[in-house]
Amino acid sequence: MSIPILETCRKRKRRPKLFGLHSFAEPGCPINPIGPFRDNIRIFLKQCAEPEDYCVKGMPLWCTLLVRDKSCVVPLYTIEEGWGNHLVSKRKYHVVIPNDRDWNKPLEDNVLNIHSHLLHGLIHCNGFGHLLCINGIEGGSKYLYGREIMDLWDRICEILKARKISVEDASKKHGMDLRLLHGVAYGHTWFGRWGYKFCRGSYGVSEENYDRAIEILSFQKLDKIIQDFSDREQSRQIKCMVQHYRDLSESQLVTIRDLFKFMLTIKSRSALQKKLVAATAAPSASVQKNSIRISFHKKDNSKEKYLRCKRFTSVIAHMDSRWPAKRLEFAAEVIVDALKQHKSEVGHGGMTRQDLRDAARMHIGDTGLLDYVLKSMNNVIVGCHIVCRGINSARVLEYTIDDVDPVKDLKLLEATEEIHQKPLPDLLPAPAPVPGTDVYNDVVYLYNNTLLNYPESELLELATQAVLDSKHFVKDRPFRDEDDQLLRFFCQVMPGLFDAENMATETSPAGELLMVPLHATVFDLKQAAEKALRDTYCIMDKFVVTEVDNLGEMEDRDVLFGALESGAEILVRGSGIDLDSNLKHEGGAHNWIVRCECGARDDDGERMIACEICEVWQHTRCCGIEDSEAVPPLFVCPGCCTSFGPPMTNSPLEFQCSDDLLLDSATMYGMDYEYDNCIGLLQ
Repeated sequence: MSIPILETCRKRKRRPKLFGLHSFAEPGCPINPIGPFRDNIRIFLKQCAEPEDYCVKGMPLWCTLLVRDKSCVVPLYTIEEGWGNHLVSKRKYHVVIPNDRDWNKPLEDNVLNIHSHLLHGLIHCNGFGHLLCINGIEGGSKYLYGREIMDLWDRICEILKARKISVEDASKKHGMDLRLLHGVAYGHTWFGRWGYKFCRGSYGVSEENYDRAIEILSFQKLDKIIQDFSDREQSRQIKCMVQHYRDLSESQLVTIRDLFKFMLTIKSRSALQKKLVAATAAPSASVQKNSIRISFHKKDNSKEKYLRCKRFTSVIAHMDSRWPAKRLEFAAEVIVDALKQHKSEVGHGGMTRQDLRDAARMHIGDTGLLDYVLKSMNNVIVGCHIVCRGINSARVLEYTIDDVDPVKDLKLLEATEEIHQKPLPDLLPAPAPVPGTDVYNDVVYLYNNTLLNYPESELLELATQAVLDSKHFVKDRPFRDEDDQLLRFFCQVMPGLFDAENMATETSPAGELLMVPLHATVFDLKQAAEKALRDTYCIMDKFVVTEVDNLGEMEDRDVLFGALESGAEILVRGSGIDLDSNLKHEGGAHNWIVRCECGARDDDGERMIACEICEVWQHTRCCGIEDSEAVPPLFVCPGCCTSFGPPMTNSPLEFQCSDDLLLDSATMYGMDYEYDNCIGLLQ
């Protein structure tokens, strides 16, 4: 059986290097570099990758072929891009495994903006990087599991000696945020299995708050949960679930962590058993079964898509509107035209509510009419188009449009109208799932009730929100001095060289790793520092080291050995830093100030809004603006409002909680927490 990607290599008259997927980047396989990342990546590209005969937007790229099995060869691309509060590094390297369907195609110019890659990691030449996306079987891959891809990424970072890798964990499964589920079940996120730990939280959540929140949620007693749900409709179901899994477990299940951990273990075992059963099934029967399943789902999905929809004319017929139906229909047509134009120009994705509203205002000046129609447009059919509404990955309301075949789907649409026009009979509530039938359904049920909707528990609600507001995690690779004939130092430029107006002390570059022989002199150290800083940062292209702060009265010809311990940090002084360069900060010039009532003092990646008067940025959520709402065109913060006159009422954002309530909350859940701990969680 020929493998297409290998055929492509043969057509290019190239004999490709092949490496095993699961052994690649193990220590010494195929390389064992000992230098800093900026040097190791060059060795990697020279010995482990082949240059492609094309570029992506002028950027060179290399390909490494990884063999998973006889019929699966995975292309791993490395793209060198030659250009926060961090200095702009001269080069950064993108490590990409495209989606399965693109393995035999050249990479396109928009490759760095696609979020469907199986792997996309970015490492700056100073060794600091980011894991941008990872998608396994459930993310669209036919061959690779998420843990396989993550293992590969972790080994690559280790062998190249990447120093610090960050990740934003927004992963979901069956509607559950995995950072919450895994945090409660294991004490860390899914990425925590590879050493990723809390980096920073949004909305002022500190590491102490996060750890305390995980502890509060994880150690809820199961017997206490059953008692607290005793007067609710979920009581019998939760009690049966807890008892069912207690009967299955050989060890005692006391807390919600014990229960979730045991259930997820059962789930992984059952998935493995299903895989083994499927592998031993007869091929013909398997093919036939799969084909039946696929056709069945396609048929059902087609019907379901329309059964959820109503014609917009039917919707407005039951609306008590001050606008006539013709005006409403015209506004809907204008909105559909705007969505069609956007789809034809962009080709994918939808339009945010604000963008769609702005586009429609070019033809309709009545914003009240537009807001009324936009609010009513969700799963509605306008002409030959379906308009849907949802929350996108940026947690903003977004509208999308799909076409309807008026000939093929006419009868189905007419049947849909008849269904919607008939009065629906009183339906009995759906029967509760039987515990153990589907473990993941049970996990979802307990997740929604014991973590998201616990009855009358302000403390647990705050703990859950603190975990959900903590999405940024990082893996910090500790320094290890090798047993060789080299001295290693971390070189950092004296903070005083950065003008306070142009660059704050905390934005000075992190120490760059230098390697010099045992007999190196002070002059050799200066040369090594100069070379490393010039090779790494754009604004230091002409930097000249004149002094090493840690060496006292030592002169250039003096030998370093014995004067400095290997692994020490050194500070250098010099000249030639281009502070006026546009290539200074990775995030560009930023003079804006963040000062939010939640405690945030820096951009944490959440949606923000600036006051028109004081120009201070605050979270929209903390200002009472829901994520589904558009940002108002004019915003004045409460502080500036107060300066014009006393407020008429107390701010709805003001949270008051008596000391007695906090103490009662801590006592009620059987947790031995000090009063200060509860206070800290609420801050």
